[in-house]
Amino acid sequence: MRAVAYQSPQPISSASALVDVDLPVPVATGQDLLVEVRAVSVNPVDTKIRKSVAPAEGEWKVLGWDAAGVVVATGPDVAAFKPGDEVYYAGAIHRPGTNAQFHLVDERIVGRKPKSLDFKAAAALPLTAITAWEMLFDRLDVAKPVPGAARAIVIIGGAGGVGSIAIQLARALTDLTVIATASRPETQAWVRELGAHHVIDHRSPIAPQVAELGLGAPSYVFSTTNTDDHMADSIDLLAPQGRFGLIDDPKELNALPLKRKSLSLHWELMFTRSLFETADLARQHELLTRVAELVDAGQLRTTLAEDYGTISAATLKRAHALIESGKAKGKIVLSGF
Repeated sequence: MRAVAYQSPQPISSASALVDVDLPVPVATGQDLLVEVRAVSVNPVDTKIRKSVAPAEGEWKVLGWDAAGVVVATGPDVAAFKPGDEVYYAGAIHRPGTNAQFHLVDERIVGRKPKSLDFKAAAALPLTAITAWEMLFDRLDVAKPVPGAARAIVIIGGAGGVGSIAIQLARALTDLTVIATASRPETQAWVRELGAHHVIDHRSPIAPQVAELGLGAPSYVFSTTNTDDHMADSIDLLAPQGRFGLIDDPKELNALPLKRKSLSLHWELMFTRSLFETADLARQHELLTRVAELVDAGQLRTTLAEDYGTISAATLKRAHALIESGKAKGKIVLSGF
């Protein structure tokens, strides 16, 4: 099968950063589905792994976690899917990735593709939707009010892939006032289109801009990027007993300033459940099913912003370069080989 992979971590400008290869078609066992990949999307985690993780000597590492495709075979223990089913999902970080014609994935982290979306539009959603859903409802527990605080959430990096779906989920499923950050006219317009009630510029201090809105101190902050730059501001703007969540990897994280306000700290990694095969692993199947229902009901939209054409080393290198520039909005999608 055709795939895109690498053998040693390289900057994206290197000719060998990502290359086109031929690999054996994997075989489904246990609860695995063998999926013919029709479309993928690219996430910041792809670039982080490419720059830092080397496969065993002589082996190829295939990146990619988001995918939409068609089930072509199932392991003997599969219960929920059959060949011919159209699916979408974000795979497991410790297994080969989706940048290949065929891919193995545990059925417990797979959802049926939204009927109203094509494969490209569907592939934009899984990883970011899982991340945003788990942060909002499992980590920050936004259904549980913070006493005396404004029913508001600040989403830092609102135009990114996770921010783009987090805004929509918060609007569709909660009563929260959504304050999103974006710094350029095009990204500010994007987050408004997605439903943000207020948009502020993260190039300037965030806390004073939030105060100027006159809403009161927000209950929650969801930091999707550049937490190093915004954590002090977030602590300042949050209500006492508020909740702070992040998904990026700050160089340092000093939690002591949280103490005075009794703020709680929540870290989200959507790969945790699959990596440790947690007892609630199938929750990801359930939430992807719910997301598909919301899409088909017109309450959520795809976050596809860029279509880079077919899946190849050249197009994936272009996608990685845009993500590393920090100027991407929404999701970059590729389809076919």
